[in-house]
Amino acid sequence: MEHSYSGAHCGVGQPSAMGHGSALVYLRKFWIVTFLLIPLFLVNKMIAGFFGYELYSFAKWIGFVIASIIFGFSLIFFQHAWHEIKMRKYGMMTLVSIAVGSGFIFSVVSTFIPSLNVEFYLEISTLIWVLLFGHYLEAKSSSAAGNALQEVAKLLPKKAHRLVGDKSEEVDTSLLKEGDVVLVKPGEKIPADGVVNEGTANVNESLISGESKPVEKKEHNKVIAGSICLDGSLTIKLSRVGENSTIGQIQKLINQAQNTKPRSQRLADKASSVLTLVAVITSLLTIFVWSIILGKPLVFGITLAITVLVIACPHALGLAIPTVTTIATSLAVKNGVFIKNLAKIEVIRNADYVVFDKTGTLTKGQFGVSDIVTFGSMAKNDIAKIAASLEQHSAHIIGQSILQYAEKNHILLDKPKQFRDVAGKGVIGVVNEIDYFLGNKPLIKDMSVLTVEQDKKINDLSLGDNTIVILASKKELLGIITMSDEIKPESFEVVKKLHNLGVKVAILTGDKEDVAEKVAKELNIDTYFAEVLPEQKYKYVKQLQEDGNIVLMVGDGVNDAPALTQANVGIAIGAGTDVAVEAGDVVLTRNNPMDVVRLLVLSKKVYVKMVQNLFWALGYNILAIPAAAGVFVFWGIFLRPEIGALLMSMSTVIVVMNAMTLKKINLQTV
Repeated sequence: MEHSYSGAHCGVGQPSAMGHGSALVYLRKFWIVTFLLIPLFLVNKMIAGFFGYELYSFAKWIGFVIASIIFGFSLIFFQHAWHEIKMRKYGMMTLVSIAVGSGFIFSVVSTFIPSLNVEFYLEISTLIWVLLFGHYLEAKSSSAAGNALQEVAKLLPKKAHRLVGDKSEEVDTSLLKEGDVVLVKPGEKIPADGVVNEGTANVNESLISGESKPVEKKEHNKVIAGSICLDGSLTIKLSRVGENSTIGQIQKLINQAQNTKPRSQRLADKASSVLTLVAVITSLLTIFVWSIILGKPLVFGITLAITVLVIACPHALGLAIPTVTTIATSLAVKNGVFIKNLAKIEVIRNADYVVFDKTGTLTKGQFGVSDIVTFGSMAKNDIAKIAASLEQHSAHIIGQSILQYAEKNHILLDKPKQFRDVAGKGVIGVVNEIDYFLGNKPLIKDMSVLTVEQDKKINDLSLGDNTIVILASKKELLGIITMSDEIKPESFEVVKKLHNLGVKVAILTGDKEDVAEKVAKELNIDTYFAEVLPEQKYKYVKQLQEDGNIVLMVGDGVNDAPALTQANVGIAIGAGTDVAVEAGDVVLTRNNPMDVVRLLVLSKKVYVKMVQNLFWALGYNILAIPAAAGVFVFWGIFLRPEIGALLMSMSTVIVVMNAMTLKKINLQTV
């Protein structure tokens, strides 16, 4: 790809990745044109007169040949201009082509019709020279901004050690399939998502999750593609490879983000199209006013008109927003934040409310089993065994806590049959040919097995911040497991910082009113909604919106999907090794609510850069076009085409450099 833009190209549409190869193409052309400009400079009439040497009659033909060769290097601009015209999105390449083409054609005509006695070979060639260098700087700067897709692709190793029987074979990572078993040695990267079959090692997952602390991995633990095995060997059975792996899903997120535009970009696109029309009309009026009305030589009017076209090329306007979003995307990815829809950046910065799904976000979500109450003759360990056996197929945090309790107490589990997850209530399954029901009171109450005394006992155990899980068969209540959760230490700082940013905080929870109230008071939360089922959460988000609030919903990306969709911006937090591509507009890999604060801070800083770049790009053209049209000639200000080209390129560099200051932001210190 020789040119650095896709879609409408150069000023209309978002830039694609300006790779290192693209920059080298422009740099090579620039140096060739630089070499050709030397003889063209020497055969120019104005230069010869200034230095006092005489030109031979064939000098103009030398100039014609050299300028024609240089003009050939500008044909890439015409190719993209034709694409813009076909798309009816007239942008920078349209202006460049008109400016270069009109100047070169006028010069050729002058060469073959001596009476015109003027040519712009040096000026147009200088313009092409500056444009090539400007494009090189853009490509180089954009490449330096970082291509997030390429950065993510680098996380995977090119080769992997696949185990076939007792033998190991080295294969390309692309050839791996689900179910393959691979060996990962110390210092090597894990090629795909999977589960540890054998071995123990500390693994660095920072490139994926942003967490710097190594994580110990042993048998049955899940591992993430791209993470690094630090100090041991692991035999891993692959569960998700290629586009289904964590890396593949991250690439989908980034690709989706690159295909969206913030509102500021759409404004810039519109401005670029309008600017093209304004420049063409202004250049024609310039010729008419100076040559027809004011009686100046036609050459003078054409010179000013060409300068208008050159200086109006919206390089800066075209890059004002895309360069910011490119760097913002890269910065976010490095901090474990994946913004699927860049249009949401401007919504995030204006948030009135952040609504958290309480469990596992503001609280640890690590429910410890505090007590087991039995009914009848069943022992506590038997209650735990049945409950943990049922929860083997559950991904809920409460189920995982029960499993941890069983593991800690060395309780052997049975294999459940006919397992079913009842959303917001619990689980159902068969263990040792007996039907069991494990969950909250609404699940058990539907079965009509509770006595008045048992119902009172459940109510008593539910007081405070306890969470209860009830086990029953079809005939009777068997036992109650009481659990409790803790507020994350960082949650206090999160709520405080959100308030400092002018954002209110609410929580949604299925917990009892008194539990929700207690957490809300401790954290100084503005609003809470208790005893809410997952499918009902969106109603409370909608309620806040109907009161005129812009709402960010923070949830796990699975049970909270309706609420995430209803919110102005849905944020899936704690996705970790299972990046939920479909859930929400933003995905945070870490289960850390502070990342929500970082997202808000980033959105505000990104918006400031967008506004600054738009202000510079539009302000530059508002002043430059009248100057190029000769409005300030009576005050001694006259812009020649080559000076206009230089100013145009400088404006581009300023916009890019301003955007790149975003790279200095350290979100981890927020």
